[in-house]
Amino acid sequence: MEIILIITNFPDKASALKVAQQLIEDRLAACVNILAESTSVYRWQAKIETANEIPLIIKTVAENYEWVEKVVKSLHPYELPEIIAVPVKMGLPAYLQWVTDEVSGL
Repeated sequence: MEIILIITNFPDKASALKVAQQLIEDRLAACVNILAESTSVYRWQAKIETANEIPLIIKTVAENYEWVEKVVKSLHPYELPEIIAVPVKMGLPAYLQWVTDEVSGL
């Protein structure tokens, strides 16, 4: 199975934690890192915006992307949440196997 990292941001820790717990409970992710608050600068609707956000790194398999996206979108307060996936090309084989095992329920 192809391992991927899904990256998203939430406006507060409570909503980030809610998504992380749901993904783990549903076995859609092996691990979700909730990072320290960061500042995002971006253009939205022709205006430059600045926002404090909580980044999430979701570790899962490519086969789960569609389901993870649905969960994130359903619990996300933003009109257009960032949800991007990055393939993992290499990693400690035992760790990658752990990710696969966790999302497959083994």
